[in-house]
Amino acid sequence: MIRVRDLRVSYGGRVVAHVPELDLPARTVVGIAGESGSGKSQTALALMGLSEYAGARVTGSIALDGEELTTKSPSEWRRIRGRRMGMIMQSPRAALNPTMRLGAVFSRTLKLHGVGGGERASRMRSALDEVVLSPDILQRYPHQVSGGQAQRFAIALVSALRPDVIIADEPTSALDVTVQAEVIEVLRGLRDKHGTALLFISHDLAVISELADSVTVMRQGEVVESGPAGEVLRAPREPYTQALLAAVPVIGRSAS
Repeated sequence: MIRVRDLRVSYGGRVVAHVPELDLPARTVVGIAGESGSGKSQTALALMGLSEYAGARVTGSIALDGEELTTKSPSEWRRIRGRRMGMIMQSPRAALNPTMRLGAVFSRTLKLHGVGGGERASRMRSALDEVVLSPDILQRYPHQVSGGQAQRFAIALVSALRPDVIIADEPTSALDVTVQAEVIEVLRGLRDKHGTALLFISHDLAVISELADSVTVMRQGEVVESGPAGEVLRAPREPYTQALLAAVPVIGRSAS
């Protein structure tokens, strides 16, 4: 689905993210790990064609099914976002309009992407069912739902458009462990049921290990290690990756 080569995101003369190579085939999950400021979210914004709105310059190649995206116009990008590529933001409740009920947000999103009125209701019901949310949630405002419900609603909003690729930027960072597990299971279901390719961004290697087929580790804007998840997480070569893994708390392990 996605093929990235020599991607650079820069502000002025400073490169904040450099990804030499990244492949995201259909029905696979690629995890991008690293601490805050490592370039993970900047990479995600570039892949969605949103970097320029933040004043960044993007060079290199981003191809979707062989089609180069970096040369697309804003109008061409709008036809790609949502329909072919979707993004789950880190703080979904903050991204929702507090004056609109969730049902209005959902219906408007589908309408903007060309889903007819007769099909919208069935798409919403199906998407909410996939993330284990009651249709009653559509009558609520963003402040009336929990963090976990807001995150699952955000996933439903993206999956209802049935994109080929979903980019999830820290989708579990603000959730407790139980809800994290629920969200991971939902994302795994989208991959298995629809063949969705998923780019899963997180600072938490423990969460990535639950879902990813391969892992790319970033530090200070650069890729320091990448490979199959089993290899990177069980026998990391780079000291930084080893440090990230050592920071994952393990019950019963005493501090030294």
